[in-house]
Amino acid sequence: MPHVIVKLWPGKSEAQKRDLSAAIVEQVTRILDYGEDAVSVGFDEVAPSEWSARVYEPAVQGKWGTLYKRPGYGPAATTAS
Repeated sequence: MPHVIVKLWPGKSEAQKRDLSAAIVEQVTRILDYGEDAVSVGFDEVAPSEWSARVYEPAVQGKWGTLYKRPGYGPAATTAS
């Protein structure tokens, strides 16, 4: 049962979050062949001042080898081959 968590800076509208959620559900159900009822999507708004400690270090830099899409920012981006 896929549960997708989108971590982002605050400021996106409810309509933007609904649209992104709908797009994620559409693609997860199409690509992974799950029913819509099996998919959940959550949003975790993180202030820019907290991004490194709450998101980048534990979920990006700490799991660099598991990322299928890596960001173009941060120390790991400049040292990756």
